[in-house]
Amino acid sequence: MIAVENKILPVIKEHKSGIPVGITSVCSANSYVIKAAILNAKKNNKILLVESTSNQVAQFGGYTGMTPEDFKNFVFETADSLEFSTRNIILGGDHLGPNVWQSKPAAKAMENAKELVSSYIKAGYSKIHLDVSMKCNDDGDRRIPLEPAVIAERTAILCKSAEESLTQRDRELELPVYVIGTDVPPPGGAKDEDDFIIITAPEEVEETINLTRQSFRKYGLNDAWNRVIAIVVQPGVEFGDNNVFDYTRNKSARLKKKIEEEENFVYEAHSTDYQLDDSLKKMVEDHFAILKVGPWLTYTFREALFALVMIEKELLSTRKDVNLSNLTDVIDTSMKKNPAYWEKYYASTEEHELHIKRKFSFSDRVRYYWNDSAVKDSIRKLFLNLTDCRIPVTLISQFLPESYEAVRNGEIKNLPESLVLNRIEQVLNKYNYATMEGI
Repeated sequence: MIAVENKILPVIKEHKSGIPVGITSVCSANSYVIKAAILNAKKNNKILLVESTSNQVAQFGGYTGMTPEDFKNFVFETADSLEFSTRNIILGGDHLGPNVWQSKPAAKAMENAKELVSSYIKAGYSKIHLDVSMKCNDDGDRRIPLEPAVIAERTAILCKSAEESLTQRDRELELPVYVIGTDVPPPGGAKDEDDFIIITAPEEVEETINLTRQSFRKYGLNDAWNRVIAIVVQPGVEFGDNNVFDYTRNKSARLKKKIEEEENFVYEAHSTDYQLDDSLKKMVEDHFAILKVGPWLTYTFREALFALVMIEKELLSTRKDVNLSNLTDVIDTSMKKNPAYWEKYYASTEEHELHIKRKFSFSDRVRYYWNDSAVKDSIRKLFLNLTDCRIPVTLISQFLPESYEAVRNGEIKNLPESLVLNRIEQVLNKYNYATMEGI
């Protein structure tokens, strides 16, 4: 089996040479987001990094019902349909560890986590975030963080499982790169305006790197250690229902200086969603060279769909021969019928407040319901209605003003799906600007 250089390494090397480049990590299993990301990468002739989380995709299916092999096939088949080479796609696994098995004893949770990591490697994923920061049910008081030495040990154990799985690949071997550390975000994001985000201390970065290096050596993972490219930290960016914690450069100055002391490391930033364009660019300049985005993309997807619902209502509500999609009502009904994905994230007992949060919260818990059969039928109905009757550009100007000029210029088709994809691409372009991808 022939080993080839990982596609993300040239980006990291260029960044460490002093050029403020980075890479966007698209963290989503939404089919429209994946399609928009592929179209954006094709348009800008760039590498595309797509990641799935341990909650979404796992050896037992995850909440998407997909295994790592299933997810790879889904992404690659979409790329093939859009004539985008799969050789330009990097697949990544996010927060791979015992996260979904925290209720089990550590020994059992770690066995499952080893199998999880192995399944990602066998499927061809080549960027792996190893995250064992969460406590299992026999790890003691959950209010007290897991000991850094234990985290380092468990990280090495998972990496060993990944490295041992490399020989079981049946195609050209691209050696995986690894990311360590965690930002330990509040579950579901910050919940109110008064939440305080604790920025990772440089001393914690140094301790994590040193302890993990020692554990890798203990398990004979010297070669794998040379492929550890990034550490996840909390740079002070987060979002809640109705608020965004913006990046503040001076608060991360010590973090910037610390990572400059490490020859091969950059930072990976999670929860960068909803940051301003210049904030994202400053983050890359300050060595947060891997920017993850997920909820912002599905939030924008939802915005575009709701705008189309408004257009549908204006165009067709007076026509007796047309049945409206009623998408906004259908999605809310679905969420109320199955509240498991949102109720513990929204701190309110007032229905009028929950009504707004379910639909419009930055936390975007709506994203868990797009695969509901009634919701999917409603989206199909919406698209069909607006395809059968051409949308006047005046209504695009009113409800999707960001896409109006693109339609007028002939850059995109005046079709519902094209309008939705264009809105998602507009967010991706902000990340292109920040990372200098496609510039």
